[in-house]
Amino acid sequence: MKKGKKLGIVISAVAGIGILLLILSQPEEELFNAIQSENNLFDLPQGKTFGTIDISNYPMLGSPDVPITIIGFGDYQCLGCKAWVDETMSEIIEGLIENGTANYIFVDADIIGDNSLRAAEAAYCANEQERYWEFHVVLFKSLPASEGWGSTEHLKAIALGLELDMDLFEGCLDSKKYEETIRDNVSLAKANGIMQTPTFVLVNSEGGHHILKGVATYSVFEKVIGFLTK
Repeated sequence: MKKGKKLGIVISAVAGIGILLLILSQPEEELFNAIQSENNLFDLPQGKTFGTIDISNYPMLGSPDVPITIIGFGDYQCLGCKAWVDETMSEIIEGLIENGTANYIFVDADIIGDNSLRAAEAAYCANEQERYWEFHVVLFKSLPASEGWGSTEHLKAIALGLELDMDLFEGCLDSKKYEETIRDNVSLAKANGIMQTPTFVLVNSEGGHHILKGVATYSVFEKVIGFLTK
């Protein structure tokens, strides 16, 4: 990367790094650390599906060898999705993922304008460096979306704050490498009956599933998992 270009990114990154530092200075640091320790992106289970959605096609938080997969369908500008990340995701990690009961994947299920599309693409670019989930959380926690929230500059600032390889990240994001992937995710979600965000589908090892619509609490997840694992 040229020196002038890199300096420009550093200057434009101040706001994004500020957001990241604010997040890490709050109790959510535990969520961030848990995500780093549970960031299994490879060796995914084969053949576990919901409808025509193959779970092995998505980044996974947690171990592949667990009884339950939680599929979260959402959009990065969905305020209900943000509320779930803010209020429930850390409980899910601590109470269900870390103890080997469940894992979690996220499927893009809406595109609320260009900001959402770019944000989702950026998360997949971060996934190339095994940092999908950290990027995922920062995107949600930096809402409500301002005019520049989904801008290329802001997304690159988040990547810089996460200490990603900027040459690789920029090349990926600027090329729109994952645009069709995101659009396919959305089409697939709709084809399988997902019409609102957030929606959560819990799938057991036998293919049985239960659908939760809206900002479901931890206790609701526990009850459904109890039913699915009987």
